[in-house]
This record gives sequence, structure tokens and C-alpha cells, in this order.
Amino acid sequence: MTSVFEQTFHAMEQDPGVVLFTVLQWIPQRSSLKRLYTSHPAEYPVGGEKTVEISPGWLGTVIEDKKPFLAPDLEALRNVFSDSGLIQQLGCGAVINVPVLDQQENVVGVLALLDAEGKYTQHSVETAVDVVNSNLAQLVQAFEAHPTEIPEVPEAPAKDTI
Repeated sequence: MTSVFEQTFHAMEQDPGVVLFTVLQWIPQRSSLKRLYTSHPAEYPVGGEKTVEISPGWLGTVIEDKKPFLAPDLEALRNVFSDSGLIQQLGCGAVINVPVLDQQENVVGVLALLDAEGKYTQHSVETAVDVVNSNLAQLVQAFEAHPTEIPEVPEAPAKDTI
């Protein structure tokens, strides 16, 4: 059985098109993104986290405003992602990020689609949002299956010093 992340990746390959696809879980406690799925595990391994390199403009759009983000060319990409060199090596120069919202309108994750520079337009963003919306319940469930908080280990009781 294929995962909803894989199914979404294949749907995105059809339209709007994608070379590099990653699924990132939003972890609000750390203001970080944890990779749960990737089309390129060697370059972008599952489990990797992005924290300090997330740009404030990107955070404002995708996490705070809960809106898709489009960087249609390398210049826009470089302004947001510190790994733009690696992205370019993979033949990509444009990105769409689509936030995934749960029923309470909280961002639970972000899908990242990357393709050649100039490949994505506003129509591409709308298509990507449609794909997310058509799989929304399953995507939210898949994100929620990965706990974002590390359970705290209770401290051992202090020993009596009598």
C-alpha cells in the first residue's frame, strides 16, 4: 500500500509537475520543519529538520498567513532557501510550498514542490492547492500520525538523605 504522501507526489508529478518533492511536518514548539517524505532521500533524507534557515518572509506567508508560497525563479528561491545551490544542482529553480491545515486551521505540515526555473505560475499554485485539498483528510491524518512533541520523562524522585 502506498502512503498518501507518495500518492500526492505522483498526483503533483502529473500536474503542476515536480522534480523534487518533500513533505515537511510543522513543529511549532521548535519553529522547525521535519521531513517525513522525500523524492530525493540521498540529498534530503527523511527525518532531517530545517530551523534557522527558514526565512521570516516564508514563515509569515506559509505558517502565519497559512497561504501557499511561490518562488518562480532562482533569485526568489535564493532569497528564501539557504540550500539553493543543492536545489539548482538537482535541476530546480522554482518552488511552491503549500501548507496543510487541520480542521482547526492549524498548519500541520507543508508540501514542497520544486521544478525548473520559470516552470511554476499562479495557476500551478492553484493546481497544487487543489491536489492538497482533494487529499486533505488523509494528509492531515498522516501528519498527525507523527507526534510533534517529545514526551517528557518524569524526573526520578529524590532519594531521602536521612
